[in-house]
Amino acid sequence: MSKLIDKSLREFVDLLASGEPTPGGGSAAAMTGAQGAALVAMVCGLTAGRQKYAEHDGLARDTLAAALEVKDGLLEALDRDSEAYQGVVAVFAMPKDSGEEKLARKAAMQQALKASTLSPYEMMKLSVAGLKLARAVAGKCNVNAASDLGVAALSLRAALEGGWSNVLINLGGIEDEAFVKEYREKGEAMLGEGLPLAAEVTDWVNDVTQA
Repeated sequence: MSKLIDKSLREFVDLLASGEPTPGGGSAAAMTGAQGAALVAMVCGLTAGRQKYAEHDGLARDTLAAALEVKDGLLEALDRDSEAYQGVVAVFAMPKDSGEEKLARKAAMQQALKASTLSPYEMMKLSVAGLKLARAVAGKCNVNAASDLGVAALSLRAALEGGWSNVLINLGGIEDEAFVKEYREKGEAMLGEGLPLAAEVTDWVNDVTQA
C-alpha cells in the first residue's frame, strides 16, 4: 500500500471522502498541522535576508529550519496515524468463538488502542512545537506575511485539538487506568501550553491586519 504522503492532494482528499475508515480525522489533522508548519517556514523565508528585518535574521533562519522539521514530523504522522488505526480494524477480524480467542482478541484490542493513542499524542507535541515557533516570530517577521502566520497558527491549533480528540476517543476504550490517567494529563498539558500560543499569534495578526 502506497503511503498517504506520496499521493496527490486530490487523491488524499478523495480518500478522506470515501467510505474507508482510513485515512480519517487523525491523518487530516496531521496534514493540517503540516501545512501550518510549512507556512511558518514560508513566513521566515520571507523575512530572512531582508534588510528591514536584519535584526531578526538569525531568528528567522533558525525558526525556518525548525519549522521544516516539524512539518516533516507531521507528514510522517499522516501515515503513522492511519497505520495505527488499521491495527484496530484488524482486531475486528480476529476470531472470537472460544474463550481463549476472546481473551486474545481483547488483549490485541487494548494494545491497538494504546498505539492509536500514542500517534495523535505525538501529533499534539509536534503541533505545540510548531505553535512555539509561530509565536517566536510574531512581531519579528515580515508584516506582509502576517496573515500567513495567522493561518499557520490556526492550522497548528486545529492539528492540536484534532489530535486531542483522537487521544480521547481511544482512551475511552482502554482499561489500563494508569495509561489513561497519564495520557489524559499529558494531553491536557499540551492543550494548556498550545492554545494560549495560538491565541497570542492570532491576536498579533489581528492587530497588524486591522491597523
